Amino acid sequence: MTLQDRTILHIDMDAFFASVEQRDRPELRGQPVIIGGLAERGVVSTCSYEARRYGVRSAMPTKEAQRLCPHGIYLVPDHSKYSAVSRQIFAIFARYTPLIEGLSLDEAFLDVTGSRRLFGDGITIATRIKREIQQELDLTASVGVSFNKFLAKLASDLDKPDGLVVLTRDNYLARIHPLPITRLWGVGKKSAEQLQRLGLHTIGDVAQMEVERMRSYLGSLADHIYLLAHGRDDRPVSPEREAKSIGQETTFVTDITDRLFLEATLLGQIESVARRLRQSGVEARTITLKLRYAPFRTITRSRTFDQPTALEPILYAAVKDLLRHCEIGDSHAVRLIGVAGSSFVPAGTRSAPVEQAEQLSLFGTPAPAAPAAKTTDPKLQDLARTVDQLKDKFGDQIVTRARLLKRDDT
Repeated sequence: MTLQDRTILHIDMDAFFASVEQRDRPELRGQPVIIGGLAERGVVSTCSYEARRYGVRSAMPTKEAQRLCPHGIYLVPDHSKYSAVSRQIFAIFARYTPLIEGLSLDEAFLDVTGSRRLFGDGITIATRIKREIQQELDLTASVGVSFNKFLAKLASDLDKPDGLVVLTRDNYLARIHPLPITRLWGVGKKSAEQLQRLGLHTIGDVAQMEVERMRSYLGSLADHIYLLAHGRDDRPVSPEREAKSIGQETTFVTDITDRLFLEATLLGQIESVARRLRQSGVEARTITLKLRYAPFRTITRSRTFDQPTALEPILYAAVKDLLRHCEIGDSHAVRLIGVAGSSFVPAGTRSAPVEQAEQLSLFGTPAPAAPAAKTTDPKLQDLARTVDQLKDKFGDQIVTRARLLKRDDT
């Protein structure tokens, strides 16, 4: 079965917290209900569709919401109640497939490819799930149905609330190309501004632009959004389980032979992986480099440290050295590059040194070991904590490395 044969649902509950409150308190139905923190710096978690008519939105400061909708009904969230309802919703999903990837309490991907023979096509399954949520829980959900995750998620947001939208191979380009570029995963405010400088305002504009030109503005993000603009997304639905590795990959639209560009891509990936390691409270003993050459030959090379680490300079030095021993050139052009940390231990755990290890796929030869790195450098750890605190408070773009700043063409 090919990727194009998959049936993926994206199910998103409508104004979940507010809808649960309106269900449980009938006097709130039809009223502008705003759920969120009521303290000085509180923010809106979600709000009813009645409140959205006044311009209230999720993540908006509560003070701003009160200015826009002074007569709204403001409630502190009851997370224990919402979690209980969420478990009921996911139990309904589980009637149709075990392949459920929860994104939050009220949102999930379902791969129902293997369920079609038993329950019917994607539209039939989506209709049944919506009906059961309505009948059993008195709530509404919007569902997107398509052959990959990106299109399913996009579809679920096209006809809210209580919507059901299907994007097929025959209609998806006509439906998604008129949409604004901000509907592409990974395009935030800053990257949207860069794309607009190129004259790109819709998903269709991105699909028509040369990816090499977009790279000068966005780096490897250009390849990611170019593929999405063409409706390509190969990621599987991944049921929740304990993570055995934390990684990131980039697939390029055109094969890459520029080693410096690959090193810069790796640097951005390592920053993301290291931050996620620290957020998870773990350090990695092993870092793995993955390369996929044209057409589909894939190699992986790994290095195991004497001591675990979650520090960017150490992780990057290792993967850069691994890349240095990989063939890159016209006959070895790179289609995909990725890194992953694994063999986790709790942060701060020290242990006896282990022998350096090298692992390689069937298609390659081991790389020489690099000199042992100081994985416990206290200055680097203090710097990482400070940068994490800044990013937590002001966003990931508040601090970045000069090498990752993209050329600002005019």
